Amino acid sequence: MIALISVFAIFIPALMLPGPDFVAVVRSSMTGGAVSGLKTTAGVSLGLGMYATLSLLGLSAVLTEFHWLAWAIRVVGGCYLIYLGVRLLFSRADALSVSHDGGGAARNPFVFGFLVTLTNPKAIVLFASVFATAITPQTPDWVLAAMVVLVVLSAFTWYMLVSLFMSSQPVLKRFSNMQHRIERIAGACFVAIGGRILADSRNPVTV
Repeated sequence: MIALISVFAIFIPALMLPGPDFVAVVRSSMTGGAVSGLKTTAGVSLGLGMYATLSLLGLSAVLTEFHWLAWAIRVVGGCYLIYLGVRLLFSRADALSVSHDGGGAARNPFVFGFLVTLTNPKAIVLFASVFATAITPQTPDWVLAAMVVLVVLSAFTWYMLVSLFMSSQPVLKRFSNMQHRIERIAGACFVAIGGRILADSRNPVTV
């Protein structure tokens, strides 16, 4: 129980801080509606659950042993977010809905959310450093399983609330004429986050 409390005392605030996952959910919710936002939420939650599982299976040890791999993950993740941002920045005003977006994975909001999380190096570092170091060989299997389940449930609950709020009628009515601007803002956010990740990749990677 102490391990669970200590881990989620760090994870929950980190989850609520705006980042690529938050931008992805907001973007899908405001341009594709509640269903699209919830699908992106499911993709994000699955990605976080996968990283939690990998970290508990030894991801931290692998990244510590192979620093070049941690560096490569950050570079690839940063480049993907920049690529995604550029596609959103130059999206056509008449192709705003997720189902008609020409941005590849963004046509499928679930895949969109999953890939954004999968290429978010901050999530990798968070789980590899916090989750993997919070357990010992004596940690019961039920605690490990509970960590993964709670990660998925916490992420889904938080982003579901974000999605339902951002796709609510009052919000959509207020921003009814700003869908394309929202797409551009989301694109700029992805480019900025990806650029920051690439800039940070020049620093030594610590896990």
